[in-house]
Amino acid sequence: MKYFNFQNIRLVVMFLILIGLFSFTSIRNSQRKIKKIDVEIIDNNMPFLKPEMVNKLLIEKNQYPKTIHKDGLDLNKLEKSVSKQQFVEKADVFVTVDGVLKAVVKQKSPVGRVVAQDSSFYIDSEGNRMPVSENFTARVPLISGGIFNVDKEKFAEVLQKINSDDFLKKNIISVQILPNGSLVMENRNYDYKIDFGRTINIDKKFKNYKAFFQRAVNDSLLKNYKRINLKFTQQVVCIK
Repeated sequence: MKYFNFQNIRLVVMFLILIGLFSFTSIRNSQRKIKKIDVEIIDNNMPFLKPEMVNKLLIEKNQYPKTIHKDGLDLNKLEKSVSKQQFVEKADVFVTVDGVLKAVVKQKSPVGRVVAQDSSFYIDSEGNRMPVSENFTARVPLISGGIFNVDKEKFAEVLQKINSDDFLKKNIISVQILPNGSLVMENRNYDYKIDFGRTINIDKKFKNYKAFFQRAVNDSLLKNYKRINLKFTQQVVCIK
């Protein structure tokens, strides 16, 4: 019984020591000042954002974060501030164990550009508006017509298919949206129009177009066509 009691006392003492050490370490860690700021922009093949732009957003109440302690930072507020930036899709802001204030930022991805008389902006991968940038110009299809005539998510899906496919990205340079929601596309190297139709059967239509193009280009027939109709999923209709 005495041995049992001694063992219990020793365990309690060890437990209290561990709590004390943990508390001391936590307090000491929270009182450390931020050593530096590190900004990581992932998928930076389209550099709309520069690290210094994110650095400015990491300033809280006009106080440079490196002058304050770790426990004085409102990381949630900083993260929201960075996430609201017009080119940011998602942001994670945290402090590393060695005192580095780190921001990991994912940029929005433009998939098309609307050029109107009074404005110009991108369409991002989710179908939302995205401003143009002074830092970088993306090579994406130009959009004309009424963007409110199509479902933004389905239209974004069409544009994503174009941008993610090497063949389509090189060949399709513009998309016109008609009042009825149908799409008409232009090819980079040939004069014909592509009647894509509404934003349905997207994969099938593009698959048909790619198969048709390969056959027609081998037979040197593409220069003879004025319109390529993809509305019928079982066939491609060509008009000379």
